[in-house]
Amino acid sequence: MSTSEEYFIGIDVGTGSARAALVKENGTILASATQNTKTFRSPTSAVIFEQSTVNTWAAICTCTKKVLEMTGIKPESIGGIGFDATCSLAVTDLEGNPVSISQSEELGKFGERDIILWADHRAEEEANLINSTGSVVLDYVGGTMSLEMEIPKILWLKRHMPQELFAKCMFFDLPDYLTYKATGSLARSNCSLVCKCSFIPPGVANSKGWNSDFLAQIGLQDLVDEKFDRLGGTPGENGSMVLTAGQPVGHGLSKGSAADLGLVEGTPVGSAVIDAYAGWIGTVAARYKSGVDGSELSPPPSLSDSQHFLAAVAGTSTCHLIQSPNGIFVPGVWGPYMNALFPGWWMNEGGQSSTGQLIDFTITTHPAYPTLKERAQAENTSIHKILADTLEQMRVDAGVETLTELSKDLHMYPDLHGNRSPLADPRMRGSITGLALDSSLDDLALKFNITLEAIALQTKHIIDEMNSKGYDVQAIYMSGGQAANTSLMQLLSNVCNVPIILPHSHSAAVVVGSAMLGRFAAEVSERLGRQALKAQAEAESASYETRERLWSIMVEMTQPGTRIEPSATPKEARLLQAKYKIFRESIEIQRRWRKEIKDAAAGV
Repeated sequence: MSTSEEYFIGIDVGTGSARAALVKENGTILASATQNTKTFRSPTSAVIFEQSTVNTWAAICTCTKKVLEMTGIKPESIGGIGFDATCSLAVTDLEGNPVSISQSEELGKFGERDIILWADHRAEEEANLINSTGSVVLDYVGGTMSLEMEIPKILWLKRHMPQELFAKCMFFDLPDYLTYKATGSLARSNCSLVCKCSFIPPGVANSKGWNSDFLAQIGLQDLVDEKFDRLGGTPGENGSMVLTAGQPVGHGLSKGSAADLGLVEGTPVGSAVIDAYAGWIGTVAARYKSGVDGSELSPPPSLSDSQHFLAAVAGTSTCHLIQSPNGIFVPGVWGPYMNALFPGWWMNEGGQSSTGQLIDFTITTHPAYPTLKERAQAENTSIHKILADTLEQMRVDAGVETLTELSKDLHMYPDLHGNRSPLADPRMRGSITGLALDSSLDDLALKFNITLEAIALQTKHIIDEMNSKGYDVQAIYMSGGQAANTSLMQLLSNVCNVPIILPHSHSAAVVVGSAMLGRFAAEVSERLGRQALKAQAEAESASYETRERLWSIMVEMTQPGTRIEPSATPKEARLLQAKYKIFRESIEIQRRWRKEIKDAAAGV
């Protein structure tokens, strides 16, 4: 292969694996490699999810070297590298060594388990305390802070770790840890700090960044006294910097990390983003195929158009992202987050804690699951194909037009792992109404179908709340594993009554989004004469001057997608509306029942 062309590497760290993709300037993936990562669970508590930065970095390095080997591309031809990762809390000592966050090891000492995964719900008590403060920081997370965010987790560590060990800890949202590991720079990303760490950008609501009163009120006065250094510091003071998406971090890859990755020292590294936000970057600038034969392409969208596009990044969980030039406050929906990706723009983030995970749970816990697996193996196909075929045969046998009619008397409420949006209530639990004394494969197929319905109905609930507060969602841009589920995609379009834009590759959008950050970092670095950003003021000025270029890179590197239009028949539309009404009523009923049980237990 010619080495005159420049290439970029995107690295995505998901819940269970790390992935690297080597990408051309037009967004074509030349090679991709994936490596599983470890998740440690507790044998006594279902709320514990822990990971390891050592294991994660090793997986990243394996993937990066593999894509170079697969393509024959020389390390010198890699123009830039970008990272995204789950919004998990990584903890190190002051020299960057891993610190155990696990009570199964020696908490606060050197240890492999140094990441509290996003799904870890140990900090419920701490989140409750935070949410009782009435602090202004709560206004910027939809009114209620999730126990999945970083400050509740840090507070949990403060309460459980010996104080002398806690005082030696640095705290990173995982995307920022990866750029620190890659470059040695402590510069943080605005995406991580604003979205997950209770940082309100200076100038918003008279904020200076970190809220001293809030941190002191909840018991983190020591972080205030240290001028927030172990959280990343105050931008513009003592060399601390907060960067917007893709801005070059430090001097690029350090010598040691370059050797680990098989790349060249000094290769530009873009300021990282949370994985769902990389999905937004990798999808919302997509054109889509149109015309009778699909040969025509829609016009390229503008940055202004993006305020009408909801990006749904759907894997184990689902995140719903949309940005606006104005801060829109939506109760139960995180944000608005200023500068989360583009300077001067505000992002809101809705979410479902369990979607892909919920689908798997529905299937694998049903008594007919062994039968399903046996049939799939015998027919050399997937279990989802068997379920789809079973549902279609049931529909024909029942003499109905749609699957919605087939499951019209069966209803699911999907919050088995609590509600992230728009209720922001981790105590919500799932339910099924309409159960029959049936353990057959047909029954499993019906429950699979209502699981998809429930995911779609909850998406509508989130969109309705966003639209009621000022958004105008006109299309949903999908990415992640669930985008391959054509039945769910059509159902989403029918339930939400908006088109769905499917990416060129459902699994690649996130990692290509990170590669875009690598390209942007390379271009900005070149513009700076390959010099590091030296001060916060310089970084902010460069961010505004180059934001349209980041959007142009997104347009250039996003492969055309496919558009799915709403297609519900009048009868199906009526049934889906009735199911949505029942869905909303089930929330009210569960909360009322919860209060009645609480009152009874208290003798009220």
